[in-house]
Amino acid sequence: FFQKTLTAVKSWFTLFGWPKGQNPISIPHSLRRDACIVHLTIAQEKNFKRKVDKDVSFYEMIWHLNGRPLPGIAASQALLPDPVERMFQIYWQHSELLSFLKGQGASLSHVMPEFLLAPEDYEIWTEVNTGLRVGSMRSSGKLSVRPIFILGRRTFETMSKRAWTDVLLQIYKVFVLPRISARGIPDPSSLESLKNMPGIKSEPLCSNVYSRYERAILIWLNKHYEKNRKIVWKDSQRGGIPPMRWIVNFDRDLLDGLVLAAQIAAYCPYLIPTHFIRMYTNPRTQEQYLHNALILVKALHSISLDIDIKV
Repeated sequence: FFQKTLTAVKSWFTLFGWPKGQNPISIPHSLRRDACIVHLTIAQEKNFKRKVDKDVSFYEMIWHLNGRPLPGIAASQALLPDPVERMFQIYWQHSELLSFLKGQGASLSHVMPEFLLAPEDYEIWTEVNTGLRVGSMRSSGKLSVRPIFILGRRTFETMSKRAWTDVLLQIYKVFVLPRISARGIPDPSSLESLKNMPGIKSEPLCSNVYSRYERAILIWLNKHYEKNRKIVWKDSQRGGIPPMRWIVNFDRDLLDGLVLAAQIAAYCPYLIPTHFIRMYTNPRTQEQYLHNALILVKALHSISLDIDIKV
């Protein structure tokens, strides 16, 4: 489950997270590197033979998605040469990032700044906190008074991957989901067939699972599915018109592809005779589920909406 989540997160941020088009990422390796991109001088660039314009800072992504830079942190800035001082600098940046995201509503109380460090910086962090390394005025004391976790290299990599994945998920939650507006979604009760179905409320406190933005999407899914199921599959030879359903989650209720097909058909009705009419409307076997998924992905490709969704 976590691997599938990581793959989906990586795909979305690769395609849509950056200001200058696609930027392939790996979690956590490229994120740890991009979070401390160094702004090199011309002399340094000659020495290191590095093209600065091709380096993309993690904080540029924050700026792109948020509409403003992270307070107090420049998109590109020089790192200190001393390893301990540099670790302090990066640790402070990660602390500011987490504090900023929490202030926007992100649920990141389980993610510690040290989990976002590179392995070599994490080793310095543990040495400073256990008193094994003293080399600067700032490292004479511990970074925090809270209990610390001393993790082995392999365990740290697992924790770091999970922490960066959760950071990206929460960035999506607080910067991308709020763009959804319920203004363009008519009241589902306006559909006669939905009047006897329990409603989905969009008030902030009516669910401890989904945000009000996610519930706005669920309302949109219910509306289009109920409106279009009798249109898309009125001539279906593979099960007839599918039954009414109450769509309340983003996993089990979307497994057969019919709900997503109904959404796409609302905007691209020309795909109904070429693709969606061939779907099984009451799938019972894994092969029928796969058949529907193949048709759905082919429909996305046919309208050039290739966002790397696997069948």
